[in-house]
Amino acid sequence: MAGSYKTPGVYVEEITKLPPSVAQVETAIPAFIGYTEKAARLTDNDLLFVPTRITSLHDYVTYFGTVNKENIIINVQVSYDISNNISAVSPSLDSSSVITKIYYALQMYFSNGGGPCYIVSTGIDGSIPNGASIKDDFDDGIDSIAVEDEVTLFVFPDIHLLSGADYYAVYDKALGQCNKLGDRFTIVDVIINSDSTTAAANFRNGTLGYLKYGAAYYPDLQTILNYVYHNDNVTVFDNSGARSLSSLKSVETLLYNTISTEIRNQLKVTLAPSSIVAGVYARVDSSRGVWKAPANEAVNGVIKPVEDVTDEDQKSLNIDATSGKSINALRTFTGKGVLVWGARTLAGNDNEWRYIPVRRFFNMVEESVKKASSWVVFEPNNATSWTKVKSMISNYLITLWRQGALAGSSPEKAFFVKVGLGETMTSLDILEGRMNIEIGMAVVRPAEFIILKFSHKLQEA
Repeated sequence: MAGSYKTPGVYVEEITKLPPSVAQVETAIPAFIGYTEKAARLTDNDLLFVPTRITSLHDYVTYFGTVNKENIIINVQVSYDISNNISAVSPSLDSSSVITKIYYALQMYFSNGGGPCYIVSTGIDGSIPNGASIKDDFDDGIDSIAVEDEVTLFVFPDIHLLSGADYYAVYDKALGQCNKLGDRFTIVDVIINSDSTTAAANFRNGTLGYLKYGAAYYPDLQTILNYVYHNDNVTVFDNSGARSLSSLKSVETLLYNTISTEIRNQLKVTLAPSSIVAGVYARVDSSRGVWKAPANEAVNGVIKPVEDVTDEDQKSLNIDATSGKSINALRTFTGKGVLVWGARTLAGNDNEWRYIPVRRFFNMVEESVKKASSWVVFEPNNATSWTKVKSMISNYLITLWRQGALAGSSPEKAFFVKVGLGETMTSLDILEGRMNIEIGMAVVRPAEFIILKFSHKLQEA
């Protein structure tokens, strides 16, 4: 101000002309919640229920280990021909095996394009409690991640440890947090019962709220991953009776090597699709943008789905007139491999929030604008502030429109930003300290159904 100048001299003042800008938030930062081999940074178990950010599988192994080898019990039946040569080796997982899958899930997440993520260890997988306590552990894990603002996705690789009401309760709690915070989305695994019809019917009978904040996927996938096991927990049954695999290593090397090879070849880890789909979300967001549907995308490291979903099967999965709980399929296509073949949220009958990219795009814009607008708090509620806010948001949305995220031949047709007295506010709003800003966006939607119409053209002279 001129009145503050008292000493003769030259003074420099910088005049701000450019409006503040919107820094776009990350869109694919999942939180993996489940049981780990360990949870230690400095001392044992000091990372239990502590959301921990990692950027690689190496980070995960450092803090959380791999899997508890003692939980994997394998039986191997060996047959011989008339010349006493090995004719068949048939390994199988023993029913007493307790398999936690977060380590395998992380491998598939990173191999499908995943990046930074959070791990919430709900316990050590050597001492997993009963079903009700597992549900409580997951609930505590969900509560602990609420304080992490960066998280945008929920993934539960160990959801197979739950069934019935507990299964729905965990997902319902996650969806409730998504709705409350408005910045995250839940990837739901549909538990396989026997076939797609039965699995879909059972899934839709459960109670879930806030359907627009989640998407379900089916079926499970057979991966290229091998189980991590201990030789002492492999029992070999052959003409000599029952022996541990470790006892064969030095005395029957050929048999040992043959069995080890067949275990690797025949026993592959089967995973629910959520961790793989989370990687696809991250890959598509990075290469195309969150507004591109994470569908018609190949998945890496997968041999095949455990069930072949046909066009007829997917009719009932994709659309359900009663519950609206759409289920996205993962399907095998000749020459293309396994693809994510669906892009609907659980609110499949809702025209407004039917598609995953629409919901996640709004999450991104809402969170980005919210953070960018914090500077306005306690600023004068007048035309100067309104102009700055409107310019800031408009500039951000124009950038998104140019990238193809918004539909419309011009910015005016793609979005609007309104703020001001007589437009979004009354005199009472200003007296009570409220600045109302209205934003409308025409988000691009996926072309889910491509209809090609052909007809005969009559010959012309």
